[in-house]
Amino acid sequence: MATESGQPAATQIQALIVDSNATSRSILVGQLREYGVARIVQCSRVQDARSRLEHTVFDYVLCDQFFGDANSSGQTLLDDLRRAQLLPFSTVFFMVTAEASYAAVAEAAESALDGYLLKPFTPSALFERLSLARLRKVHLKPIFDAIEAEDFEQAAALCVERFEARQPYWLYAARIGSELLLRLGRHDEARTLFEAVIAARALPWAKLGVARAQIESGQAARAITTLQGLIGEDASFADAYDVLGRAQVELGNFAQAIETYRTASTLTPDSVVRLQKLGMMSYYMGDRETATKVLARAVILGIDSKLFDYQSLVLLTFAYYADNDRKGIERCMADFVRILERHPESARIRRFAEVARALQLIQQRQFSQAVESVRGMAREITASSFDFEAACNLGSLLAVLAATSIELPEGEGWVRALGMRYANTRGLTELMANACSLHEPYGVLVRDCLLHINKTAEVSMAQSLAGDPAGAVQNLLQQAEESLNAKLLDLSQQVLLRHSARIASPEPLQQAIDALRQRMGNAPARAMLGQESERRPGGVVLRARGPARTPASPLLQDDLSTPPS
Repeated sequence: MATESGQPAATQIQALIVDSNATSRSILVGQLREYGVARIVQCSRVQDARSRLEHTVFDYVLCDQFFGDANSSGQTLLDDLRRAQLLPFSTVFFMVTAEASYAAVAEAAESALDGYLLKPFTPSALFERLSLARLRKVHLKPIFDAIEAEDFEQAAALCVERFEARQPYWLYAARIGSELLLRLGRHDEARTLFEAVIAARALPWAKLGVARAQIESGQAARAITTLQGLIGEDASFADAYDVLGRAQVELGNFAQAIETYRTASTLTPDSVVRLQKLGMMSYYMGDRETATKVLARAVILGIDSKLFDYQSLVLLTFAYYADNDRKGIERCMADFVRILERHPESARIRRFAEVARALQLIQQRQFSQAVESVRGMAREITASSFDFEAACNLGSLLAVLAATSIELPEGEGWVRALGMRYANTRGLTELMANACSLHEPYGVLVRDCLLHINKTAEVSMAQSLAGDPAGAVQNLLQQAEESLNAKLLDLSQQVLLRHSARIASPEPLQQAIDALRQRMGNAPARAMLGQESERRPGGVVLRARGPARTPASPLLQDDLSTPPS
């Protein structure tokens, strides 16, 4: 039941207080009860609060900014929740701080922070701030309702309308609208709206939005220029480093990316997401010492969190293996046993556990069992569920075996199959080649696969330009079917669409393309570390009741879905 103003009735309101000081929590509880909030949850640690927020939607969150001895901060909690899309529109999030200078708090998380409270504050001041924040939610309710109804086109139109008319909260509406446009794949319109916001009031998040639109439209190099300018204006804007690192990884500039992730992690030392990015990049760059240290800390801070990517645990197992750390490997295996008990149906986690187990067998010198396990994984190379992540992990395992002088005649053929399937861009190729770095010939083989794929594409395009588009499509289809390479399949689709009027029977070719796409499953369009889809640094949180159903917008399906209860 809601009041006439659209706000929930007092008896329905839920609040979460996050503060390490018991006295401060007690004071806030009393003030909230006076405000009419009957259901209040208290947490003394950021980790406990993160768990609560992952499973419960609160109307109000009052979180302390600093946690001292726990080496945690409310800001990092907010950043992680925002990137993982775990904080809904309806939640009012206030940062509580005793700092006299709180400008950084207000600027650090414009997308999700509704305000800050400077200690000490009176009950009347608290009530006024909470009410004003809730009022903004009420004004923007039509937009939120459209998103929850999965009418994202209507929601974006309402946002643009409010922005252009300069109606109340027009700036926040512009932020939501630009995010919707970006995720609907309308990159140029999103960039135009971001730039209009910059013209109206130069805000860091809008400039970051321009860079994100550039990346999504395939202009990673231009995005880097935009981001470097933004960082030059504000070197402490952590989200800018997240997006910069993503662009650098996509271009294969790993040495630059690792420094970018190192800076982001230094700015927010207890951010689970940023620790994982730094740890993964360190692993692929051969810095096992940093990878071990950083990934181990990420496990301690967030292994039970939805923000944790279990690929981090796989790479930590590889790092422990490189250090011949038997106990470390055993801890990782124990973690995977516990994780599998919670997620018994997850094929991804089961595959991860198999990789870790194979490493443990090699470390224990049980080579015949390890080889049999790897052979089982290799049998899945052509399966639609065998993704780029699995390819990198198998490549790493094969390199470990080769470096251990274990003869595996099929090894080179398996690596070639992995490379032919996923070596589509420089970034993807370098990630896979680096994953095989323990055995240099495998890395060379993966890089050669990219040259072969590019040569095949060039020959087919020349055939099309020479007046034989049907032959070009057939050649691309044949090569794609043999390699399961998505780049070649996408190119065949482009040639068919462009020249369908000149092809005698385009329908059978289209049917063959569709059938092969089903066999291939999803392939990444660009290099990424772990699972990137649900994290949008600098983006406003967008959540709806269920997944979006816009076929042309796979990003929307990831970002506007309700998290599991």
